[in-house]
Amino acid sequence: MTGRSTLEEIDRRVLWLSTAIVDHANRVRPNPGGIKVGGHQASSASMTSLMTTLWMRHLRATDRVSVKPHASPVLHAINYLLGDLDPAYLTTLRSWSGLQSYPSRAKDPDQVDYSTGSVGIGATAPIWGAIARRFVADRSDLPLEGRQYSLLGDAELDEGAVWEALLDPQVSTLGELVWIVDLNRQSLDRVVPHASSRRYVDMFRALGWQVITLKYGRVLQRLFALPGGTALKDRIDEMTNAEYQRLLRCEPAELRRRLVEDAEPRHSDVFRVVSATDDETLVAAIRNLAGHDLELIDQALRDIDDGRPTVIFAYTIKGFRLPSEGHPQNHSRLLDGAQMEALARELGVTPDTWWDRFPSGTPAGDLCAAARERLVRPPVPVPAPIRIPTEVGRRPSGVATTQSALGRVLLDLSREDPDLASRVVTISPDVSSSTNLGGWLNKVGVWAPRESKDWFGDDGETLLHWRESPSGQHIELGIAETNLVGLLGELGSTWSRWGQRLFPIGVVYDPFVERALEPWSFGIYAGGQSILIGTPSGVSLAPEGGAHQSIKTPSIAIEQPGCVGYEPAFAQEVEWILLAAMSRLGVPDGSSTYLRLSTRPVRQALAETPDDPVARERRRRLVLAGGYRLRASAKPALTIAAMGATVPEAVIAAERLHQQGVETDVVCVTSADLLLRAFRSRARGGGDPWILDQVFPSHRATTLITLLDGHPHALAFLAAINGVRSALLGVSEFGQSGDLADVYAHHGIDAGSVVKAGLDLLA
Repeated sequence: MTGRSTLEEIDRRVLWLSTAIVDHANRVRPNPGGIKVGGHQASSASMTSLMTTLWMRHLRATDRVSVKPHASPVLHAINYLLGDLDPAYLTTLRSWSGLQSYPSRAKDPDQVDYSTGSVGIGATAPIWGAIARRFVADRSDLPLEGRQYSLLGDAELDEGAVWEALLDPQVSTLGELVWIVDLNRQSLDRVVPHASSRRYVDMFRALGWQVITLKYGRVLQRLFALPGGTALKDRIDEMTNAEYQRLLRCEPAELRRRLVEDAEPRHSDVFRVVSATDDETLVAAIRNLAGHDLELIDQALRDIDDGRPTVIFAYTIKGFRLPSEGHPQNHSRLLDGAQMEALARELGVTPDTWWDRFPSGTPAGDLCAAARERLVRPPVPVPAPIRIPTEVGRRPSGVATTQSALGRVLLDLSREDPDLASRVVTISPDVSSSTNLGGWLNKVGVWAPRESKDWFGDDGETLLHWRESPSGQHIELGIAETNLVGLLGELGSTWSRWGQRLFPIGVVYDPFVERALEPWSFGIYAGGQSILIGTPSGVSLAPEGGAHQSIKTPSIAIEQPGCVGYEPAFAQEVEWILLAAMSRLGVPDGSSTYLRLSTRPVRQALAETPDDPVARERRRRLVLAGGYRLRASAKPALTIAAMGATVPEAVIAAERLHQQGVETDVVCVTSADLLLRAFRSRARGGGDPWILDQVFPSHRATTLITLLDGHPHALAFLAAINGVRSALLGVSEFGQSGDLADVYAHHGIDAGSVVKAGLDLLA
């Protein structure tokens, strides 16, 4: 058996297994809940030839591949044939603890390089994976080898995140990037209405990419070489996507008629080649696209230029070789029992060989064995333990903001613990100076693949020194928050990919966290551990006004899985929280952290941070657990629980209430997220919600006012801890420009509003 026919045999088995995996999940496995299981047989069928050729002929152990979400059964089928998946999993697609609905690096039992369940986000992940690997290689002995493949559907190119990523200037320097676009001209609901491939080709070329187009297979190319073949090629080239797809559903006579009768006068020679071709050849030729031609695919992969990024546009048919091939609504269509039996007969499968691998000693078995041996990766080394201090020794005083504290902590860390600081990498979307990272950036420099001259280094008025080199520790991206969180997730995965532990910290304007929320969340789902800092936050950024004043982000800190949310009020809290957040990075049971910081100047003496070592450590533990009692009265009638920038208003209001005979406690909430977790744990009767007994003990339960620079519902649950009456103060409207006092008064979060709310409650 020749090499090509062996590859064809494997391709056919991959098609069968990927189809059967979805079939079993929907038709065979019991489904007592009655909810559709789903799967994508058609989307998988368009990718089998591309993926079979890549894995069996070209992929190396140092390569990494992002597989389009709806082709996950193809990935599992190939991994199974290579011996990387136990056969018991083939019948578990979308079941509990089984194969995931989409490729998941964290949850699937076989090898998955990138989680790609979110369309468009997984496609760009190899870009950030390539940069993360280069960053690690610049400071370790990690060899910079292997390509970063992205297998994506053409409809994914509609995602704005794709173009945000491609436009980053660093991308054109990443020669290890290879994108293979499954150009099947269909989306979920329809045939893509416009032929965008030519525009895509021009766009990628303009961005410096090598473009390889796989359009027509060799059978169709032979027809083009016949008399009248040029007219046939022009006829097909000029068809709309919908017209071409309709031809795939035609019987031979109808196919001939449509090709000839619907042709323009300039295509009159189409009749010559069509009339000279028999039915079987004509039907095969019209669906003979190069994305299914193993030999042409193989050659295209050999033609990749590693000196620049490469994109391969592979024309395919959605549902190729299935009864639903080319139908506009075949995205989630499932083969019925009779169709599965017919497909089995066509592909040479019997009930006895339904789930079989290729036997050892056969050409196909030997090719799979050779690929398996080639793709074996060494175990990822366990990162060496790193001591992370609980504090760096600064005693904040005077007036400071939590945003400025961030930059000072990083600089302090570089002086007090340079080994630890050398593993910190900060990322910003063109807001380094305005988020107080300027000093840190001047200290550590900007990372770039190659060193470049700082032309303003000798300019006396230049405060931010832009020194670019491979040793830099700050990565500056354009104004594209999705790029920032994409890179953040990959830098936060280096410990599990290559055994290199980093401490990635992304800084973004807090209102724009929402813009980056989906890719950030998906990065956490995929195992990326990082620190995201939203600053400046809230309406405390008073003169800005409008949508630059974040409202909903405190809820993000509570609701995001795999992440701990904090909103400190004082500079010392920023230091404690940041170091604790770093300790959770790069470890198997670790997590990400979201900090919401402010530009509101706060007198640090209000915190009354203890100097006594024991009392100071107790305060630190309370801060990290979610909050502490900042003001305590002998017999409180009221408690104000405030978070972040509004803590000074709470203290002022408490003093004014005291003057009116109302004893008032003040609680400084540092993490609504952790307090809610403690409350839920107590409600379920599990865990040790000790922080609630410290901050909201039942014997001191009083009427409660919650106060924050954000939507009030973020702290609403606090009243339920002891079942007390409450008033919820916060921001629930778009921001307004003004000075701080006017803006706070407008939104009802100033000290006067707190006093009024307290008196009204007690009345």
